[in-house]
Amino acid sequence: MEVKIGVHNATRELVLESGQSPEEIERVVRDAMTDKEGLLDLTDERGKRVLVRTAHLTYVEIGEPVERRVGFGTV
Repeated sequence: MEVKIGVHNATRELVLESGQSPEEIERVVRDAMTDKEGLLDLTDERGKRVLVRTAHLTYVEIGEPVERRVGFGTV
């Protein structure tokens, strides 16, 4: 699952691939927004953690599952 995170005063968005379902990611984001510490904590497929203060979030885009394709295909 591709997750894009927009952060205040950052020129680029953070992008990570997560093994979690869209519902799980949404729950984590919602919990972070209501948490008194205000910290979004996500882990990508390789185990790398991304921590962002919710006060600095501009958006979180939860994409469709990404299929890895190799080679050429015809439509």
